[in-house]
Amino acid sequence: MHEILFGIEHGTRLSAGLAIEHWRVMVVPIAGGLVLGAVMNLSGRFRSRRIVDPIEANAIYGGRMSLLDSLGVGLECLISSGNGASVGLEAGYTQVGSGLASQLGELLRLRRNDLRILVGCGAAGGIAAAFNAPLAGAFYAFELVLGGYTVAAVAPVVVSALAGSVVAQQLGAHAGPIPIATNAVQIWQNEFPLVLVVAVLTSLVGIVLMLAVTRSERLFAGLRVPPAVKPAIGGVVVGTLAWSHPQVLSSGHGALEGALYALLSTPLPLREMAIVLLLKSAASAISIGSGFRGGLFFAALFLGALTGGLFAGAINTQFPALRLDPQAYAVIAMSSMATTVIGGPFTMLFLCVEMTGDFALAPLIVPSVLVSALTARRLFGFSFATWRFHLRGEAIRSAHDVGWIRNLTVGRLMRQDVPTVREDTVLADFRRDHPLGSSDFVVAIDENGRYAGLVPLNRAYALDLDNASASTRLSSLLVQKNAALLSSMNVKEAVAAFETAEADALVVVDGMTDRHVVGVLTEAHALRRYSEELDQRRRELMGEAWHS
Repeated sequence: MHEILFGIEHGTRLSAGLAIEHWRVMVVPIAGGLVLGAVMNLSGRFRSRRIVDPIEANAIYGGRMSLLDSLGVGLECLISSGNGASVGLEAGYTQVGSGLASQLGELLRLRRNDLRILVGCGAAGGIAAAFNAPLAGAFYAFELVLGGYTVAAVAPVVVSALAGSVVAQQLGAHAGPIPIATNAVQIWQNEFPLVLVVAVLTSLVGIVLMLAVTRSERLFAGLRVPPAVKPAIGGVVVGTLAWSHPQVLSSGHGALEGALYALLSTPLPLREMAIVLLLKSAASAISIGSGFRGGLFFAALFLGALTGGLFAGAINTQFPALRLDPQAYAVIAMSSMATTVIGGPFTMLFLCVEMTGDFALAPLIVPSVLVSALTARRLFGFSFATWRFHLRGEAIRSAHDVGWIRNLTVGRLMRQDVPTVREDTVLADFRRDHPLGSSDFVVAIDENGRYAGLVPLNRAYALDLDNASASTRLSSLLVQKNAALLSSMNVKEAVAAFETAEADALVVVDGMTDRHVVGVLTEAHALRRYSEELDQRRRELMGEAWHS
């Protein structure tokens, strides 16, 4: 698409900075935005719900994803990046790979945990194939799609990542490594504090980038134009930014390679690097905010490399005797930036060393990605993916499986055969109909059939009838009049309600307004089922077999 639409030579990269006809720089992103808007408008008519990505699928839905929606996301990423929008294809790789894996798992009727692992395998294969980085692909699945390292997942995920990389190699579908030469030992001995400084600096830049994307989304959401037109408006901005600096177009593979090669021989002018850094950040924020489909994965790598090169160049300008290696700091900073934005410190560690072939930098990248992850968590609290979940109101901090809690609802746990009695029933009649020992409690309802409270049998029989009036009603014995559960509550919320009410049992009602009784749940049963599910999750984490 780049070669056809932008008129570049075969085998060259769009963002490599080569001269592109100005009319193409303006027209292609705008036309691509119009096409994308039409495709998204059409595909939205056939979607029954919002698109679920691999992280959300594994966190909430037990790995279940729509294959049709996933293929649609891949097509939209292709249109976006192919027309020059400043987004990456990584969202398409992982979405389509995970969607295919999820569909296969559902056809095989895999158990919940096995399906989640298979979704991780799909993502691992996609990333490994795209970057020729099997270790990065495997750790992408562990850290981002599965939410942790599990014994049961190691073998299938690693094999999937290796298979994806081998297949891509056989098809010639990815570029080779970017060779660099650095003196990691000298940096470790003499410049280690500066490595930590650049890690913190790139984390701050990454946080600003994520906030800029959110601000851009809000800006475009407030525009009073049809949603299908918004990507074209974003295309106008991207084309304008790329008029003098085509490095901002598409994901930035060519620009990253060019920057690393240039830093090796002739240091880039600091002013030029700063301009490209600002323009690329703005183009990425505008592209995502206007509706172009894609992510910040590769943009974070490119922006990180620019930040590291700027840092080393600025230090060398002020303190020439230090002679910092701009290329080494570019690689360290790109791993730190990607960790801040995407998450997954070890994913980015292995990605950077596999992309460059410089494994000697690994001891320096490890502390830098850890510092970046800690800085982002302390100052911001989210990666880009989980930040977007937060903006939607989802309490998801990773792909760790929390969906089982949502599925274990009060409606599934409650007992529906509930004995009821009118609250104005005479105590003597109640004792005749409900002998001591027949149950622990009876649910009282009012004249309109709404929940009124619980009648504990031990309390009803503790009252001496000889000293009680013949007209004593149950209404004077009711407890838990205002405490009730809803069938939609999950087990965690139910346990919290039991603690608040200090009750052994609570009635389940259809709503807090109508309060019609639909069941009853005891605290003992809720805690037992909660404990069983937690134990099952522990067994799955340890890779132990579980038979219900």
